[in-house]
Amino acid sequence: MDGAVADPHTASRPATGAIRPVSADSHVLEPPNCYVDYIDPAFRGRAPFIQKNPATGGDAFYIEGFAKPVGLGLLAAAGVDSREIAVTARFDDLHRGGWDPKARVIDQDRDGVQAEFVYPTVGMLICNHPDRAFKSACIWAYNRWLQEFVGGAPGRLYGLGQITLTSIEQGVRDLQRLKEMGFKGVMMPGEPDMDEDYDDPVFDPFWRAAVELQMPVSFHILTGGLTKSFIEGTAAFGGGVAPDRRTLRAQGIRGADINQSFSHVRMCQDILGMLVWGRVFERNPGLKVVCVEADAGWAPHYMYRMDHFYDRHRHWKKVGDMEKLPSEYFSENIYLTFQDDWSAFQVAHLMNPKRLLWASDFPHSDSTWPLSQEVIARNTQGVSDEHKAWILRDNTAELYNIPVV
Repeated sequence: MDGAVADPHTASRPATGAIRPVSADSHVLEPPNCYVDYIDPAFRGRAPFIQKNPATGGDAFYIEGFAKPVGLGLLAAAGVDSREIAVTARFDDLHRGGWDPKARVIDQDRDGVQAEFVYPTVGMLICNHPDRAFKSACIWAYNRWLQEFVGGAPGRLYGLGQITLTSIEQGVRDLQRLKEMGFKGVMMPGEPDMDEDYDDPVFDPFWRAAVELQMPVSFHILTGGLTKSFIEGTAAFGGGVAPDRRTLRAQGIRGADINQSFSHVRMCQDILGMLVWGRVFERNPGLKVVCVEADAGWAPHYMYRMDHFYDRHRHWKKVGDMEKLPSEYFSENIYLTFQDDWSAFQVAHLMNPKRLLWASDFPHSDSTWPLSQEVIARNTQGVSDEHKAWILRDNTAELYNIPVV
């Protein structure tokens, strides 16, 4: 299936006068040469590469240090019938728009989308790699490739660079480098490669740099907490045979495989809660944090419970008095992206509707492409025109300071 050659007459374009949305979370599909050609020459012999997996018959990314290759099917299954989604696929059969900017614009037009902010695909999983030097080499290979990709469709594609964090000084330098490369923000690893975690005041110089450089920081699902799964080959994207249930429980894995999808949301909630309770926003009020692809309809309850625990339990928990309620920091400093989340639109008035960002997630298996307009129409019934404009287009444009129509 190739999104680049779709019949334009079947495009899901918005009606005349309707809002042309901006996707705050879309993806690339790294092509075979992304790491091989763009990586530091010292790591070229170890670069991730694509080849046929004899065990499945489909193509896969082979990444040194991962127990199993990463199957490609889920990585570009947008528009595929749910009964036909599979881990295995040939690279040549996937959406060309995943790596070809000209084809990507055709995909955007078919879906009625005017611009996208793009994140990596394989690069998200590499965030979990235990080899710091190898991980850094892969991430900067991706950043160099991404700079060329978004440069092929200016005004339609915007890049969010990747970063590792082995020290604050290194993080600040890399943040400045990403800014100079023209990226609009940065995707953080779910876990830093440091002893301290993100709530520690030692990170404050990094957060201040992000504010000064006007580089919002993003935490995307799948970028942390998956090391065991990928290194030991026990989980997602077609990797490995699961061990016994007791061993899985010890790793926090319970129930059917589909149940683990919800753990991705919990990972992001843990990070957001850590930042609020760690007073990161109290110390850095201008910091803008984007929680990516973890939905948003849960946020009002989450904020309410944070305030409840603050009111009832902060003294014995040794939290101390905060300048604002936890919910106020959440409402002001945290942005949430989602694609098909009816509840997010319906409860927008119970949080900050100026912090909600619609996304298409193209070309991944959870994407609304090429039916984004139909999904939006269904999910926004009864929603005010003002809120629709904010969530579908204006909030993202304001966050990243881009022109829109």
